[in-house]
Amino acid sequence: MGNTSISYLWREPKAAEGFKTGVSLHSHTNQSKETLDFIAEMSQDWPWLMPIMRWAEDRSAEKTGIRPQYTKSYWTPPLTPKLAFDLEEQQIQNLLQLPGLVSLSDHDDINAPMLLRSLNSARHIPVSLEWTVPFGPTAFHLGVHNLPSATGTAWQERLAEFTALPIAGRDPKLLTQILAELDEIPGVLTIFNHPLWDLYRVGGDKHGVSVNEFLAINGQYIHALELNGLRTWKENAAVTVLAGKWNQITISGGDRHGIEPNANVNLTNATSFTEFVHEVRRERISHTLFMPQYREPWKHRILQGTLDAIRDYPHFPEGMRTWDERVFHPDSNGIVRPLSTLWKDNVVPRVVTGAMNVVRMMEARPVARGLKMAWSDAGEMRAALAELDA
Repeated sequence: MGNTSISYLWREPKAAEGFKTGVSLHSHTNQSKETLDFIAEMSQDWPWLMPIMRWAEDRSAEKTGIRPQYTKSYWTPPLTPKLAFDLEEQQIQNLLQLPGLVSLSDHDDINAPMLLRSLNSARHIPVSLEWTVPFGPTAFHLGVHNLPSATGTAWQERLAEFTALPIAGRDPKLLTQILAELDEIPGVLTIFNHPLWDLYRVGGDKHGVSVNEFLAINGQYIHALELNGLRTWKENAAVTVLAGKWNQITISGGDRHGIEPNANVNLTNATSFTEFVHEVRRERISHTLFMPQYREPWKHRILQGTLDAIRDYPHFPEGMRTWDERVFHPDSNGIVRPLSTLWKDNVVPRVVTGAMNVVRMMEARPVARGLKMAWSDAGEMRAALAELDA
């Protein structure tokens, strides 16, 4: 599996000593379009919620002429590319006392790094994205980092074209051809993000079969499997087993969407991102360090991310300050617009305000403390650490 290690800053406060740089991989900015499909899926998980949602949808259609279309809607994370870059870099500088390299990877989009390259402080940021790859009954997310600047836009368009192709009419060898071409570019790093997360809800067994089939066909062009900072201890432990099975190395990937910095980073002796890619691809070296926030209960961290998404930020640029300016939905003519422009008389409906207030109540200290205790996953953490120490 190469020279890989996994460490935890709260167990090894001096873990960064002897390394030259910290690397933040896989985090998102307001250039990333995040699906709202999960809202519709909630009614499948909680049947009692279905009649409430249908009532709210009917009321929306009656009052505004617009019926919610979750698959055509999306939200964007709150942080601008510059704020996201600074957050990730400063965590590495402040907690690890190391220079930081940051690779932002929004969904199927390189706009964030391209915008940042106009700034002196971020002019060397790699051109990266998180590519959505339909495969069999599901889809995978691949982190494609450090695309050549001159051809980054062309690559983004090509990858998007593949994503949009109907599977039935697609050349079965096309994906492998694209991955092979990416692999031929020495500076590109291709990572299988959160490989064991059944994100598209096809079922754990079916997803697992697809993962193994994908790696059997394309594993030679995948440079590492991600240990995801927003997934559970149990799932990440299973990823290390999967990596061993396929002779892959593991690597960090925080998957930050809110204002909490990535929960893991890589430690390296490289001083540029291209050198880091060489270290991973050619020398097969990867040192993953989990940050203190990963120790917090997983459900509590997911809740905090949700609260970050629906929080108002008065100091942010105009058009990004309120949650409904960062949620987009088709209007009555099918044109996708910020939700804030679709409210009748520019007033958020009381039922929506009430629902938001209920969620925000979970941040109140007594409620948050109780939830944190109820959601404790200390047992899962101990089991994962015991397996690591064995």
